[in-house]
Amino acid sequence: MISKDKLKRINELAHKAKNEGLTDAEAEERQTLRQEYLKNVRSSFKNQLKTMTVIDPEGNDVTPKKVREMQSNEKKH
Repeated sequence: MISKDKLKRINELAHKAKNEGLTDAEAEERQTLRQEYLKNVRSSFKNQLKTMTVIDPEGNDVTPKKVREMQSNEKKH
């Protein structure tokens, strides 16, 4: 999970980039922090999908095949 301090730093760099520009070191730091943040978001989203079930209005399980495959692969590990 990304820390509040890192998220705060991402926002600081975004504001600085918009208002006055970034140094090369700051731009590199921003890119590294963004990648870490996106990795965390993707991981969280995958974890949510692993527990998801889709039910239609008639009560039938219509969970997409790809999600079911991901869930069954997770159970095997």
